[in-house]
Amino acid sequence: MIFADPPYFLSNNGLSIQSGKIVSVNKGKWDKSQGTKFVNDFNRKWLSMAREKMKDDATIWISGTMHNIFSVGQILTELDFKILNIVTWQKTNPPPNLSCRYFTHSTEQIIWARKKAKVPHYFNYELMKKLNGDKQMKDVWKLPAIAPWEKSCTKHPTQKPLSVLTRLILASTKPNAWILDPFTGSSTTGIAANLVNRRFLGIDQENEYLEISKNRKLEIEHPKIAATYRQKIQGFNYQKELDLFLAEEPQAEYTPDLIL
Repeated sequence: MIFADPPYFLSNNGLSIQSGKIVSVNKGKWDKSQGTKFVNDFNRKWLSMAREKMKDDATIWISGTMHNIFSVGQILTELDFKILNIVTWQKTNPPPNLSCRYFTHSTEQIIWARKKAKVPHYFNYELMKKLNGDKQMKDVWKLPAIAPWEKSCTKHPTQKPLSVLTRLILASTKPNAWILDPFTGSSTTGIAANLVNRRFLGIDQENEYLEISKNRKLEIEHPKIAATYRQKIQGFNYQKELDLFLAEEPQAEYTPDLIL
């Protein structure tokens, strides 16, 4: 499986609110748009490279907002991926908008697609149904943004919450599966993967973020910390449900790899 959180290209010198303070939305040069053609060419290039590395039954998740998600969807179709869902992640604690001229932005979209139209993909339907009160889980997920305990090794500017990554990993992979994140940042994908007995490969061009990733990996090598984090992950019916599910999963030979 691949999870990708590519640049949203929203660094436009605007302002936002973070922890009650007004801050710039600028994340870095890597997040600045150079026009529609640039964005489409960028997405076409990395998605083509990702497709080459995927097994025929693999799936890919890509997160975004209005700034990049339409381009991603267009290129996925162009490259013959089969789009399975567009999940809307509804944040329970979004920042307010400063202009008061439009609705508060409180969602992100996560496209789920498979490589081959006619090759079946893995989906843990029963678990997702169980987590949703024994009803089919819908494509709108109400989950919180990152919590303070997820910033223990400092924070990446576009860090995703473990709650979101844990759900999509459990939904679409089996134990010991390999998961790739080509824009790994501080490797939330990898931490979630290792916490639920999956293996991980992450790529990033910023050494600063890779150092955060390494520190987070070292942190969860302490069994008590790993257990505490699993119990803090949201989206389950009760605190130890994740641990019980993992204990009941078919046991494969597991190596908690996190390669950066």
